[in-house]
This record gives sequence, structure tokens and C-alpha cells, in this order.
Amino acid sequence: MRPIEFNTTPSGRKPVEDFLDFLPAKEAQKIVWVLDIVRKQPLVPTEYFKKLTGSDGIWEVRASHGKKEFRLPGFFHEGKLVVLTNVFMKKSQKTPEAEIDLAKKRKIDYIRRRNNG
Repeated sequence: MRPIEFNTTPSGRKPVEDFLDFLPAKEAQKIVWVLDIVRKQPLVPTEYFKKLTGSDGIWEVRASHGKKEFRLPGFFHEGKLVVLTNVFMKKSQKTPEAEIDLAKKRKIDYIRRRNNG
């Protein structure tokens, strides 16, 4: 089992949870279904979970519903815990650098806050 956690910002918000709350039910259900695969399968197909090259340890959960592509960047913490930092709808072939940079920033903040208490 691979635990998954939604990152909490210093202000107490959970951006991934907030995003999922505003999606139509069928889209949110599809993302939850993919998260369940990532959580339970020892080997997850890259169509659902993939490391982003040159991203300093950022992975992305990948879910599709109809023509919509959802990406949930995150990182591993303490070996098994996957911390999802943000979520966006993918509109081009390449993952936007701004989304990767946001995931990196939240990863650094998460680790700093964990280490400081």
C-alpha cells in the first residue's frame, strides 16, 4: 500500500482537495479511481503515475475523463508516502514549467515544515 496525502499550504488550504470539490462528480470519481490504483498497486502503469524527467523528484498522477486530462504533481516522502501538491488540467503535450515549479516549491516547504516541527 502506498499512502497518499494532499499537501496543506502554510495557510491551511489543501489545493488538491479544493480542486476536486469543484469538479463534476464523474470527473472527481475518475481521479479518485486513479488515486486508488496508485495507492494499491505495487507497480503502477505509467499511464497513471510517472516521474517527470529533470524535475528534482516530482512525479505526476495522470487521470483522463473524456477529452480532459488531469495531472496531480507530487513527490515521495519517507519512501512510501506520496504527497500531492497541486492539480491542473493539461492543455498541451508538455507539462507547464509553472506547475512543476509550484510542486517543487511546495515540496521544499513541506519538508522544511516537517523537519521543524
